[in-house]
Amino acid sequence: MPMNENEIKELIKESFSDAEIIITDLKGDGDHFAIHIISSLFNEKSRIQQHQMVYKALKGRMGKELHALAIKTSTP
Repeated sequence: MPMNENEIKELIKESFSDAEIIITDLKGDGDHFAIHIISSLFNEKSRIQQHQMVYKALKGRMGKELHALAIKTSTP
C-alpha cells in the first residue's frame, strides 16, 4: 500500500522538527513524489549526508511503501 503525503511529512518531522516540507505528487498516483526539505540540521552536511538523513527518517519505507522519491534538501 502506498504512503500518502501526510505519512511522509510525519516521518520527516520526527527527525527534522524544524523542517519546512514541500511535497508534490508527481503522477497523481500516490506512489511517485518529489520532496523539498528545508532544515537547519543540514548545515555543514554534504548533499549525500543530507539525503542519507532523509532516507534514515523514512525508516526503511523507501522502495517498499514509497516507490519513488525525488529529494531536494536545503538550509534556511
